Amino acid sequence: MSAPLIDDMDRQLIALLSGDARVSNRRIASDLGVTEGTVRSRIKRLQHENLISFTAITGLELASKSRLGKIRIQADTVRQREIAELISRMDPINAVLLTMGSFNILAMCLFEELGELAELASDRILALPGVHHVETSVAVRQLKYNALVAKIT
Repeated sequence: MSAPLIDDMDRQLIALLSGDARVSNRRIASDLGVTEGTVRSRIKRLQHENLISFTAITGLELASKSRLGKIRIQADTVRQREIAELISRMDPINAVLLTMGSFNILAMCLFEELGELAELASDRILALPGVHHVETSVAVRQLKYNALVAKIT
């Protein structure tokens, strides 16, 4: 997969929107020294190419399921991507990352009861062909969470 084609102006535009997605196109145009039409067309292109999107991000306190779980998965390296894709389609998985180390997949989810997490990890993920071991952890206190890096809904 090749890197997306964005230039310095796109990066500046993304930085401004990341700071405040409600900023007006007029203000962005003024800050970047371009026309509103240029800003509008670049935003439209970035959205069309799925490089940016606009959404309201709620805090974990407002999520319908309030406990954050992480599942570290040890999978066959030759099937890592295939297994990760299967896991990404499972409900209630919110994030799947390919990682390095003895656990080469990390899945994150929100859940309400510990039994839900246990069933997901032990009965569903561990049962996948090519998965050798799973290990779970539960967040007990949130000290810092940056939704710009990892949106969990």
